[in-house]
Amino acid sequence: MKKDVKLLVNGKRIDGRTPEQLRPIEMKVDTISRADGSAEVRFGNTVALASVYGPRTLHPKFLQEQESGIIRVRYNMVPFSVDERKSPGPDRRSMELSKVMRLALEPAIFLEDFPKATVDVFVDILQADGSTRVTGINAASLALVCAGVPMRDLVAACSVGKIEGTLIVDLNGIEDNNSESDMAVAMMPGREEITLLQMDGELDKQEVMKLLSFARENCRKIYELQKQTIKEKYKSE
Repeated sequence: MKKDVKLLVNGKRIDGRTPEQLRPIEMKVDTISRADGSAEVRFGNTVALASVYGPRTLHPKFLQEQESGIIRVRYNMVPFSVDERKSPGPDRRSMELSKVMRLALEPAIFLEDFPKATVDVFVDILQADGSTRVTGINAASLALVCAGVPMRDLVAACSVGKIEGTLIVDLNGIEDNNSESDMAVAMMPGREEITLLQMDGELDKQEVMKLLSFARENCRKIYELQKQTIKEKYKSE
């Protein structure tokens, strides 16, 4: 981004949104026929495709947990997801985000119901324009439901942050790369439990509490969209 490009002009962001406005959101389920469950979620120009396989017996056996199942998550940005082609295969960032997403989803799943088994979740970012981890978490949560995995609640996620001294929600790519601070939040809205809280940059206590309030409000909006998407799936069957 050029240094003379402003991220905020007359209270509007570079894509025309107000500071507290989400990008347009689209959700689809059952997008991959061979998966046990799948979903595609779009936040603006960021698109995540999630597929779930399992619960199924975990092999090799030495990886099995005797008292519960496990969840494995693989996050991957496809080579054409960004302007400059990304090298295929895992890298340090994708491995880190795979772990982050697993930790965000794990508390929602009744893993104790299927010992010695695994649930495998694959999240592919088809287009990347900021907030990829939270978009992927929303897609994975829907895919888990479609796979029939027993869950305590859906997991809804969003990003919040600060640009040019202003607190905002749902960072796009330019904002993500040039923010003073950004925070990824995932939660089980029905249980009022946060499952992920990650922050980069510096914020004071008042700003953190305000952003958490923004995140909670917008996670609930996303949660309602997730539930509506699932209801539509079963209406059509």
